[in-house]
Amino acid sequence: MDKDSLQGKTALVTGATSGIGRATANALAGAGATVLVHGRDATRGGEVVEELVAAGASARFLGAELADAAQVRELAAAAGEVDILVNNGGISAFGPTAELGPESYEAMFAANVRAAFQLVAALAPGMADRGGGAIVSVSSMAGRIGLPGGAGYGGTKGALESMTRSWAAEFGPRGVRVNAVAPGPVFTGTSTPREFLEQLGAATALGRVAEPAEIAEAIHFLVSPRANYITGAILPVDGGRTAI
Repeated sequence: MDKDSLQGKTALVTGATSGIGRATANALAGAGATVLVHGRDATRGGEVVEELVAAGASARFLGAELADAAQVRELAAAAGEVDILVNNGGISAFGPTAELGPESYEAMFAANVRAAFQLVAALAPGMADRGGGAIVSVSSMAGRIGLPGGAGYGGTKGALESMTRSWAAEFGPRGVRVNAVAPGPVFTGTSTPREFLEQLGAATALGRVAEPAEIAEAIHFLVSPRANYITGAILPVDGGRTAI
């Protein structure tokens, strides 16, 4: 048996219209999974679905705003039975603590923490009833090291890692594996200035910034049969940044 194969599995990937999420959708589809592409923009979501279908995969788009609890409930209902959940979607805001307003703080916790909690609450019990499943949440090196201006964002990632360990203990006895990856600086095509990312990349042991596909490969591994005895782990994919 091909231990990388996800044939017959259905995967929901949040924030899958760009960056790490899009790369993950491609990686999982390439391994045979049916991919539910989540995003906020239906046009971009449609482009990703077309890309996957053109490559021979099965995919459909599901739209939702992760900061809206009602829309997340609708997303879970629309997804139905899934075997793999990748909590990748979220938002980031950096700035001095005294200048980061409560609106930005609350929006980050709603999208980065509450949405993941809701999706696991809605989908993990079904995985357990069916005898197994895999969940991977995308954290960040910001959850482990102090970054100036990163208290709010880093706080959401610290919470996500704590929930990952608790979910592993809660759902593991019924065959559901729950892990997280913690990327370092990644070229995701967002508004983050490339120069800033390159400065962060220079501080890693490998001395460079990652590409989204490199993070996606780690996620693919964790949801694949190759990782059948791994749960409750936070896998740094940060070029060695948190090691040095």
